[in-house]
Amino acid sequence: MIDFEAFYKITYGLFIVSSGDSVKGNGFISNTVFQVTAEPPQFAVACNKKNFTSGIIAQKKAFSVSILEQDTAPDILGRFGFKSGRDFDKLEGMSVNYGKTGVPIVLNAAIAYIECTLVNTIDTGTHLIFIGELVQSVLLDKSKDPLTYLYYRQVRKGSAPANAPTYIDLARIDAAKPTGILKKYKCPACGYIYDEEKENVRFSELPDSWTCPVCGTEKSEFIEV
Repeated sequence: MIDFEAFYKITYGLFIVSSGDSVKGNGFISNTVFQVTAEPPQFAVACNKKNFTSGIIAQKKAFSVSILEQDTAPDILGRFGFKSGRDFDKLEGMSVNYGKTGVPIVLNAAIAYIECTLVNTIDTGTHLIFIGELVQSVLLDKSKDPLTYLYYRQVRKGSAPANAPTYIDLARIDAAKPTGILKKYKCPACGYIYDEEKENVRFSELPDSWTCPVCGTEKSEFIEV
């Protein structure tokens, strides 16, 4: 027996992990960042092999982690969590510093950040675990609480993107649902609900280019509820 509700009791934060340089950089939302050693301080980051940032970290041999505040705006979560850097420049228009290693550090909604050099990579199948040794850590705002995955799920009504290590394909697990009825679809980034009954248009009939009216997340990321 596997009770997926048990998975939700494991605690996580939400972060923007970035790499690259001032010419070519990218970042993604991660809920799997944790400290693995104290002397020297080392941190692990889980990254799906399909993520655009995965190759950049491997090439640059360094990464940064922006620790997000509890009230991070939905458009930031949508930009870094549910869109690909292959399609557009995620860092354009953002507040970005460049660290000692030259990697971008996203400051928008960040209450602290760390910067690491890559010292080891572990292949876990769908994901790579990047182990980095700390280069610098900076506290930006000690008055605000960090955004946790629990808060994101229960209060913000968000969900993990498909590339996240904690993603659970509820549609596959939940088998078939009755057809011919009007449905609702939720934006996994901001929690916006598309209600077919209210909108009078089937979700499937919306163009593929349709995006969340609140945060801009793509139609393909929406989850049936």
